[in-house]
Amino acid sequence: MRKIILMGRSECGKTTLTQALKGEHIQYHKTQYVNYFDVIIDTPGEYIQTKQLGYALALYAYEADVVGLLLSATEPYSLYPPNITCMVNREVVGIVTKIHEVNADVERAERWLRLTGCKKIFFVDSKKQEGIAELLEYLREEGDVMPWEAF
Repeated sequence: MRKIILMGRSECGKTTLTQALKGEHIQYHKTQYVNYFDVIIDTPGEYIQTKQLGYALALYAYEADVVGLLLSATEPYSLYPPNITCMVNREVVGIVTKIHEVNADVERAERWLRLTGCKKIFFVDSKKQEGIAELLEYLREEGDVMPWEAF
């Protein structure tokens, strides 16, 4: 599997997505520091929300094969500037989260991620496992065996 770093504002769903990708029971907890797992790097939202900490994300991105920019479909604005993906020499994908929330605007979130430069966009509801298999398949490398293929 290719390693992905998840970046996004606080409460956009990075840790919940991490739990879903790992097949764990979903439970909320605030990420306080950068968490390294086998193929996932989960980052605190404050890193992207604070200019000085944001520089650290650029360094952490070098630890991953893919950068995942998360944007909740419930967000009233996007933190990501237009055409920012060209600043990273890694593949960058957009991930729209919370797609089934009452006030979700999935199309707006997708539009904002496309403005950043994301060409590939995933739509996920981590609690319902929607979009998780597609993201895992995208991260899969030739020869990888997925958990559902083991039997």
